[in-house]
Amino acid sequence: MDSAGRLIVIMFFDGVDLLDVTGPPEVFSLLKRELDGATGYRVALAADTTDPVTTSAGVRVLPDTTFREAAGTRIDTLIVPGSVEIDDQRRVHAVTDPAVVDWVRTLSGSTRRIASVCVGAHLLAAAGLLDGRRATTHWSTAQQLAADHPAVDVDADPIFIRDHHVWTGAGITACLDLSLALVAEDFGEAIALRVARQLVMYLKRPGGQSQFSVPIEPVSTTRRIEDLRHYITQNVTGRLALTDLAERAHVSERQLTRIFQTELGTTPAAYVESARVEAARNRLEATDDTLERVASACGFNTTDTLIRAFRRRLNTTPTEYRNRFRRSV
Repeated sequence: MDSAGRLIVIMFFDGVDLLDVTGPPEVFSLLKRELDGATGYRVALAADTTDPVTTSAGVRVLPDTTFREAAGTRIDTLIVPGSVEIDDQRRVHAVTDPAVVDWVRTLSGSTRRIASVCVGAHLLAAAGLLDGRRATTHWSTAQQLAADHPAVDVDADPIFIRDHHVWTGAGITACLDLSLALVAEDFGEAIALRVARQLVMYLKRPGGQSQFSVPIEPVSTTRRIEDLRHYITQNVTGRLALTDLAERAHVSERQLTRIFQTELGTTPAAYVESARVEAARNRLEATDDTLERVASACGFNTTDTLIRAFRRRLNTTPTEYRNRFRRSV
């Protein structure tokens, strides 16, 4: 393997969740792009053998190395994904193969930092690496983790938790949030945010509209705030005043404002406006609706309010934006 960069070893095994394995390398590869490939990480997928591994999605993945070979190298970060099984009552249970647990314990001895993704926390706990620590996992197996390992302080709310050199992540897609947090720890928040913006580029529309996109905010580490952000984007025409948002999040208005400022670097009102501008962009690109109709459909009281928001957020007007980015039908 290439000797440049910090070695990240991702363990995997039959039945592992595919995104747990492929998500983090995607984040780390974008870091190389931001750093012009001069430094960063090198990623190795490790399994029991170098034979193809069948993931939960049925996709087979070829390992780079074996657990035994990885044990003889200097590992910077060990990432441990997980797998689940469903019983006859459709209940979800995390799987902890004793052989994999043994290798987690072995590899952790030569690792600077350890991180689990989703139900991978159960493997860390079984290896004794979470005793006395605060940890999270997917909400569907949090009770199992707490019951099986009473020495672990299980908190099912955060997207990820860091306890000294041990990190644990929540749901499957939280592997991206966790990976960005690792990048931020190693290279700073500014670089991590640039990588996050690159991730958004995979979803950008035809025509180069990304340069006009509302800048994304750093990811919140609190699940209730992430849920609130999702609610805002899905309900841009609804009542989204500070009072309403605070009530929905079950916190005071002052506390909600403080959380948004601390975790997202913005205010609830500014976030609502950015979500409404994003919704308006989509309508301007995809429809021939009048500005009055766009404003109404996206939560703006008047077209003047819509125009002012576009000037603030995108340094253009809705009409100029449509002229440049209206999709042909």
